[in-house]
Amino acid sequence: MELSRELPLTPPSRWLDWSGIVFALLVLAGAGLVWARFPMDNYDLGILLLVTPLLMAFGLYWRAMRWVLPLVGALSMLSISLYQGQVARAENVFLLKYVLASQSGIMWMCTLFMFALVIGLASLPLRSAFAASFARGLTWAAVVMGLTGLLVRWHVSYLLLPGNGHIPVSNLYEVFVLFCLIAALVALFYCERYRSPQLLPLALLVVNAAVAFIFWYIFSRGAHDIQPLIPALQSYWMKIHVPANFIGYGAFSLAAMCGLAILLKEPTQTNAWLPDAEVLDEIMYKANAIGFFFFTIATILGALWAAEAWGGYWSWDPKETWALIVWLNYAAWLHMRLVKGLRGPILAWWSLVGLLVVTFAFVGVNTYLSGLHSYGKL
Repeated sequence: MELSRELPLTPPSRWLDWSGIVFALLVLAGAGLVWARFPMDNYDLGILLLVTPLLMAFGLYWRAMRWVLPLVGALSMLSISLYQGQVARAENVFLLKYVLASQSGIMWMCTLFMFALVIGLASLPLRSAFAASFARGLTWAAVVMGLTGLLVRWHVSYLLLPGNGHIPVSNLYEVFVLFCLIAALVALFYCERYRSPQLLPLALLVVNAAVAFIFWYIFSRGAHDIQPLIPALQSYWMKIHVPANFIGYGAFSLAAMCGLAILLKEPTQTNAWLPDAEVLDEIMYKANAIGFFFFTIATILGALWAAEAWGGYWSWDPKETWALIVWLNYAAWLHMRLVKGLRGPILAWWSLVGLLVVTFAFVGVNTYLSGLHSYGKL
């Protein structure tokens, strides 16, 4: 019998119940509103046409998205309407200044993630279902505020930089926010799918490490200010390459925290406040597989972008070299599990080390090495 059939899986949502149909119609209406209200070139329109059915499928499969995405859309449109085309209103309108402006939304995200971590960690030794549920609710609230903040930031970039507005994935500050959101969503999905709420606080350890970086980056560098895109980033490839990369990073981070949990359980197998080792192993495998898939897509897209920008698909730039190292690391991990049948602490340690490799490829290369990607330095 396959392992996945032995685990306590939550069945996926029914596709064609009434809430799914309403959600699909809302996504279509939202896509139409975006197309009618915001300027788009052919590439933007192509991405909208691609993303719309993907969002519909996502929400139909995962019931939580049926309220999260409409709520984010409604809050974003409320915020945009309060701006009335004037960035200065963010400092004068109470609801914008303290809740729904881009920066205030992201600050709420960071604060809620921190509270979720504290309460979630406390729920483990206490074995408190209420505390675990409360931490999960705070995590969802953080996701809603962070997504709203990013979407509003996208709009504000067009107000500040007419003709040079851009998707908010252009610098370390923006992509760290994106990483927090993706890592949290991946963790929430698998915690729900495998009925393992105990895993969420461990996943939030990585998320809050990114939150700490965001706070440092804001207060020491003023990195939250929206800046014009440099020429190297003025490309439609950025809109698909960067998000694909960070879906991979978010999945790798969850796999690493599953590895940590396996190592915490391994010596005695008595840590009952952690999920079962079989569940952790299965989630670690699936998270690494999903991360590897999206990282592969991102690497291919990056090569296509490089060919357009620099005239060649590969130049052994430090960023490219370390991307290859990350890819080979997880390809080897998956090979050892699928082909050789390896299990247990070795793969758990490997996932933890893999997260360190990813971290250096993501931040360390920009900080300590120079090359064609030097625009990403701290």
